[in-house]
Amino acid sequence: MGSRIIATGACLPEKAVSNEELGKLINEINGLEGAEGIDDQWVAKRSGIHERRIVTGENTSDLAAGAAQQVLSRSGTAAEDIDLIIVASCTPDYQTPNLGSMVQRQIGADRAVCFGISAACSGFIFALSVADKYVGSGLAKKAIVIGAEVLSKATDWSDKNTCVLFGDGAAAVLIEHSETQAILGEELGSKGSKSHVLTNGYFPAANAFNGVEPMKVEDAYTRMDGLEVFSFAVKKLSSSIMSVLDKEGLSLDDIKYIVPHQANLRIIEAVAKRLGTEQDKFYVNLDRFGNTSSASIPIALNELNEEGRLERGDRIVLAGFGGGLTWGTMLIEW
Repeated sequence: MGSRIIATGACLPEKAVSNEELGKLINEINGLEGAEGIDDQWVAKRSGIHERRIVTGENTSDLAAGAAQQVLSRSGTAAEDIDLIIVASCTPDYQTPNLGSMVQRQIGADRAVCFGISAACSGFIFALSVADKYVGSGLAKKAIVIGAEVLSKATDWSDKNTCVLFGDGAAAVLIEHSETQAILGEELGSKGSKSHVLTNGYFPAANAFNGVEPMKVEDAYTRMDGLEVFSFAVKKLSSSIMSVLDKEGLSLDDIKYIVPHQANLRIIEAVAKRLGTEQDKFYVNLDRFGNTSSASIPIALNELNEEGRLERGDRIVLAGFGGGLTWGTMLIEW
């Protein structure tokens, strides 16, 4: 017995921001112009990104609830039949209440157990793994798993090396109890010795008794050592994908799609080369959505499903990496 994905959904802000529009903003903030400025080719060459979605007032819980509502509608499931809601995010509305509880309130899933998971861009894989254990063991019959981010509120718009990468969005899956296990294999991991290379949302230990300076706006911004992250991502994604396939006695030829975290096209190209496979096996949509952290894998999975590219019995691999540093790879039969 196990669990199976029965529906996908997404909620994306309507506002699409092109590299040209973003470049004008960055150049204005930094006083750049001419050859020094940021344009479409400058961004695309470094990341493969051409545009991203940015909220105009919605917060993370709103996007998460929108994605949850879509999976309920598409599957014909009543909100009161949901037993579990897990939301992965590194940009929640609050530290508490958790995003799962906020989604529960918005969609009316009054019976559900609700909580959040913070594993950065690997978060959706971690959340799906936890939900699979709940559903597979019989503790829950139906669960909604969401990846949701509003990274624009944690972005330093004067930092041209990071602000061009990120976008906002949310996506979800509905899983239910199944007599056969559709999650065939997984590998989750963490490398805390590299926790400093990708951060956001620092809270200093300031209080009325110690004189420590309280949190500043800048403390909330995403900071990243790009070279460290690139090196980690390429090595860990490659080894983790092969480890999961080897355990199941499968090869890349048995896989229809690899759905990677949509961080940077150069990372995906390097992983494909390292694995000795065609890049076409990797589903890529970062050119239109940028890096949406924990939302990127489910957004891509939802697109594959909406476009009719997945058939029952297809084997796909979900693979992510992120702050922590963390990684997660999952082999799924559709």
